Amino acid sequence: MTIAGFLYPGYSAEDDYPVLSGLLGPGTELRVVHTLMREDAHRVDALLDVGGDDVLGEGARELRSLGVDAAVWACTSGSFVFGWEGAAEQAENVGREAGCPASSTSFAFVNAVRALGLSRVAVAATYPDDVAVRFAEFLGHAGIEVAAWAGRGIVTAAEVGTLPPEDVLEFAAAGDHPDAEAVLVPDTALHTAGVLDALEERLGKTVLTANQVSVWEGLRLAGDTAPREGLGTLFRAGASEAAAQRT
Repeated sequence: MTIAGFLYPGYSAEDDYPVLSGLLGPGTELRVVHTLMREDAHRVDALLDVGGDDVLGEGARELRSLGVDAAVWACTSGSFVFGWEGAAEQAENVGREAGCPASSTSFAFVNAVRALGLSRVAVAATYPDDVAVRFAEFLGHAGIEVAAWAGRGIVTAAEVGTLPPEDVLEFAAAGDHPDAEAVLVPDTALHTAGVLDALEERLGKTVLTANQVSVWEGLRLAGDTAPREGLGTLFRAGASEAAAQRT
């Protein structure tokens, strides 16, 4: 049994995890701990607070008590706003408190892109532009070319969580670019678990979403690299042993 643990900020699309668990099938368990969100806002100062060591440390210690094999801070904006080095330190602190290998959704995107052998992507972000551009810069630091990025300007995770599947499909398609090998959709507040294959059918290329890559990263860190169906190209490919290290 592989047990992957996730620190999830507040409540918005946490129900993606039971859906993903069902698609993964037997032999895996996803355990979610909700972390404190003092202010629900896609604003840099609020995001720095959401991803603070005090908040994540408490959640990580709870994951330790649940016996997880790996831990993921399941928040993209609450990790990349710290910059590359800050996000790396954040993940290391989570791992130390949880007593297991750890990462975050921001690094999960990077590792997923690298594992699939991709180099050029488009970003369809729900965030305001000043936050979305920081994700593009984070990817750039990893040597991933961003052919185009767009922000939808949604301020709260609560609002993002209300978007229906049809809107998610159209939103991702609108963020595509002909030069991009994949489209990245970086918000764990967005419900995508039920439309992963539909997204790729709609766009005709690989689509990586935040909750999807978070779960993939958790399983990868726990050593569960088996290919799976129904979860998009990323899971069909499995988790390569060559999946990138943070450098």
